[in-house]
Amino acid sequence: MKSGKKKSRSSRARGSQGAKTHTQTALGSAAKTENSARFTLSELQHIADRVIGFSEADETEIEIDSTTDALTRFANNTIHQNVAEHMLAISVRAVVDGRTARATTNKTDEESLRRVAAAAATLARHQPENPDLLPILGPQKYQKLMRYFPATATENPMDRARAVTRVCKMAEKVKQTAAGIFSSGVHQSILANSEGLFASHQYTDAEFSITILEDNSSGWAKANSPDIRDIDPDALAERASNKAIASRKPRDLEPGHYTAILEPSAVLDIIGSLFYDFSATAVADKRSCLNDRMGKKIFGENITLWDDVHHPLQLGAPYDGEGMPRQKILLVDRGVPNNLVYSRATAKKMKTKPTGHGLPLPNEFGEAPMNLVFAGGDKTVDDMVRSTERGILVTRAWYIREVDPYEKILTGMTRDGTFLVENGRIASGIRNFRFNQSVIEMLSNVEMLGPAVRAAGEESFEMVVPAMKVRDFHFSEVTKF
Repeated sequence: MKSGKKKSRSSRARGSQGAKTHTQTALGSAAKTENSARFTLSELQHIADRVIGFSEADETEIEIDSTTDALTRFANNTIHQNVAEHMLAISVRAVVDGRTARATTNKTDEESLRRVAAAAATLARHQPENPDLLPILGPQKYQKLMRYFPATATENPMDRARAVTRVCKMAEKVKQTAAGIFSSGVHQSILANSEGLFASHQYTDAEFSITILEDNSSGWAKANSPDIRDIDPDALAERASNKAIASRKPRDLEPGHYTAILEPSAVLDIIGSLFYDFSATAVADKRSCLNDRMGKKIFGENITLWDDVHHPLQLGAPYDGEGMPRQKILLVDRGVPNNLVYSRATAKKMKTKPTGHGLPLPNEFGEAPMNLVFAGGDKTVDDMVRSTERGILVTRAWYIREVDPYEKILTGMTRDGTFLVENGRIASGIRNFRFNQSVIEMLSNVEMLGPAVRAAGEESFEMVVPAMKVRDFHFSEVTKF
């Protein structure tokens, strides 16, 4: 179900003549104001310096996030909402006599900054002493990441509306109904403290998601990227449309264990919950499925996994919640989980080195790998289908919940394109299934891997994953919708 060749931005614009009827009433004057009123890096640094100067705590840390987000929403083949917001979050952590706490504000006047600094210190004084609390970090060095793209930063409502208009007209032409979102945003973050640490990260992001509806079937596609030029709404709409067509009049299929062909979006949402199991704190607290399994081969030989914020398909800052530089960590090597990630405090307890995965303090979770990257293979989804005598192709999964955290058994449902595969081809659409599946077992039964891609799914995990062909996947019951 591969979509067509990407179009350049100029060709997309040329193809969008006549968009007025779909867009005019929804947009108003938003195009003039959407990209205004951002805080610059120097302005954020000045705010941080002022707060640190006002603070009477023993140590002070400040995290500031400035975000401009814009979103165009459509349903019933018509744009019905265009919103844009500018947000500023100032979070101050104070340390007083071995105690720590945070206070937040979104105001930048002197009185508000004095008040938030004083509030953090007052809250800290009323906390219990934390024997594991370490001194805040001094200056660090970070690897530069290029995740800011002017094309995304300058995207405006009319740009998004033209793309949405084209896909809505495409759906109308074949008597389908389209719904979804097209968003773009610019983010600037800094982390500074009273010991001279200063870290900053600027990035852009864009996302397009579309669901195509018919009387008894649906199709879905989604993509996100820091560079909006990597997103092709027309190709995504075509993919979703084709899935809706192919799944018309879905058949009932008996539940059971089937070979499952999981597209990257489905893989992302099913295995995304693994991220916290590689936390050293989770293992120490006996809350991880990796307890008593570290160093043992529990996945297939073809499963290798890193945490790598520097991977070209990833997002994320090059530093963690305390300002430690993030390291690339090999978590699973050919089926064997060999390494965990550590915050500074957890590393000290376990007499090892921190890996740059600590969460902002104070917290009870310690650390987590937020940028998982799976090794992929060279098989396409079409290759997987052709090699399958009887199985189920899954576009996406949703409403996923953990049933057994120690065996990592999840339950969830398929959605928006579930197909019966017979004799190497897609035979028909089928009613959606609920599944009950151990992730450990699933990753032991992977027969084929596709190339690793930046996947977009129901959840907002930052993961690079391949499509997977998995034997003996447990589809437990047919859903009612």
